[in-house]
Amino acid sequence: MIKFICSLILLTTAALADTQADIEYAKVGEVSLKLDLHRPQAENPPLIVYVHGGGWRGGSRTDVPIGKLLDEGYAIASVDYRLSTQAVFPAQVQDIKAAIRFLRANAGVFHINATKIGIIGSSAGGHLAALVGVSNANKELEGMVGEHLDQSSDVQVIVSFFGASNLETILSQSTPHGLEVRIPALKLLLGDTPDKRPKLAKLASPVTHLDKNDPPLLLIHGDADPQMPPQQSQELAKAYQAEGLPVSLIILPGAKHGGGMFYDAERTAIVAKFLDKVLR
Repeated sequence: MIKFICSLILLTTAALADTQADIEYAKVGEVSLKLDLHRPQAENPPLIVYVHGGGWRGGSRTDVPIGKLLDEGYAIASVDYRLSTQAVFPAQVQDIKAAIRFLRANAGVFHINATKIGIIGSSAGGHLAALVGVSNANKELEGMVGEHLDQSSDVQVIVSFFGASNLETILSQSTPHGLEVRIPALKLLLGDTPDKRPKLAKLASPVTHLDKNDPPLLLIHGDADPQMPPQQSQELAKAYQAEGLPVSLIILPGAKHGGGMFYDAERTAIVAKFLDKVLR
């Protein structure tokens, strides 16, 4: 049985939204995986799955900086995933794919349109969102989490805010500060540094999964990001272009790692227009 709590909450940047909180979408051992579903005042709205950041080891689904998309008529499902302190990769991607399958299976219950789904993530969440989006039907990444394995985990459009794309090159591109942040984070995620876990690092890199069927991709990154090298978004954009896939890369001059500039009215309008082309 699906249990949820109806409430009104104020998202980071949006007007009041109707929210169903603490919906358990799967359980792995004793770990309960939950999502919060934020719905606009619209009938059967299209759905965005949001993946929070936090270096794969922290963060919370309650942080939803893309909340202004509610005003554009999109429902937002902000999802839990097992952090790297709980499980090594690919647990994180398997969890997010289970959430997508759950939402498709229960679209009628939640009064959302899940025939086409967009995925958006920030930082580590941007990396995971991109990886989920370009790895359709990859058995290692699909996993066996949740009760709706008959459902598709495919998404139809991806937006990555300052996310990683190639864990095999990320350290060589990093600033000294970036190395201080990324090396311990990657050790937790992969079980060691990418050079010590080359097969897992490759599996965790969106650039290695591209094919002609991948969905449209929007990348937004700051050129002064001290934590996540902007070259990561540039790499993924070039790889998309090489495959002849639809991609748009926006580099924000002077922008660092996150902040209001990424989610302001101008960027929200750009993201909404990009989503509309596929989901409307």
